[in-house]
Amino acid sequence: MYSSLTETDVADAIHTALDLGINFIDTAPHYGRGVAETRLGVNLEGVPRKSFVISTKVGRLLLPVEGESDTQFFDADHNVTQVFDYSAEGVKRSLLESLERMGLDSVEMVLIHDPDDFADQALSEAYPELEKLRAQGIIKAIGIGMNQSAIPTRFVKETDIDLVLIAGRYSLLDQSAAEDLLPAALAKDVAIIVGGVFNSGILANPVEGSMNNYASASEEILGRAKQINEVLRDFNVTIAQAAMQFPLRHPAVKAILVGCRSGKEVRENVAAFNADIPEAAWQALADLQSEIV
Repeated sequence: MYSSLTETDVADAIHTALDLGINFIDTAPHYGRGVAETRLGVNLEGVPRKSFVISTKVGRLLLPVEGESDTQFFDADHNVTQVFDYSAEGVKRSLLESLERMGLDSVEMVLIHDPDDFADQALSEAYPELEKLRAQGIIKAIGIGMNQSAIPTRFVKETDIDLVLIAGRYSLLDQSAAEDLLPAALAKDVAIIVGGVFNSGILANPVEGSMNNYASASEEILGRAKQINEVLRDFNVTIAQAAMQFPLRHPAVKAILVGCRSGKEVRENVAAFNADIPEAAWQALADLQSEIV
């Protein structure tokens, strides 16, 4: 996000991850306005298909446009814009275009992406269409991916959804998903994948200018992150290590999702994920949280 990557860095990140046994790759038409899927396809060419698992998303169609591209969050240099479309036709078109960009004929997971203002249509049109595509063998699992927990909770309760990707709502700074989504998912055996474990960056390194939820962190949030950092320092634990490991302490959470801009970042994230964190550190964080609440 926010700045472009070289083809070399992209290839290095993907192949380093695969070499280290990380075989779950999440993408979307939204990411780089199609560039992420295209690059993924190029770098997976020749890799045995059964050796990786792909998750992509529907809900946004990419359309050609003259002039400047829609570049919110992404440094995209090709002339495309995106429109929300959660209709059955739009969902099918989106998936088929994603498959073409990646050079695949099927994917393991498809998530309905950010239907914040289109929840009813996503339930009545997008989800049933994905069920049809699953019956055809084009996809294996259906999910929803959002930055809020209310609509995913509704999907868990009202459909037979397989998984939820929840970004930023179950982290060291924000555990709001624990109030509704995580209990609902546990009750129906729906897998939770937690993204945004760093809350856009502040939980990787809480310094002035850090990002939180795609914007500059407020002084209050920065102060809380610094408090967490100070508590962890007493246990020789970094805030990034704790941020990556925290979500998986909840029984509903089956995986975390992090972005990596290079092979070096992949290796650093793997090391952080595998770092030893004593139970006393988690208790100290829980005590800090109770003081804040």
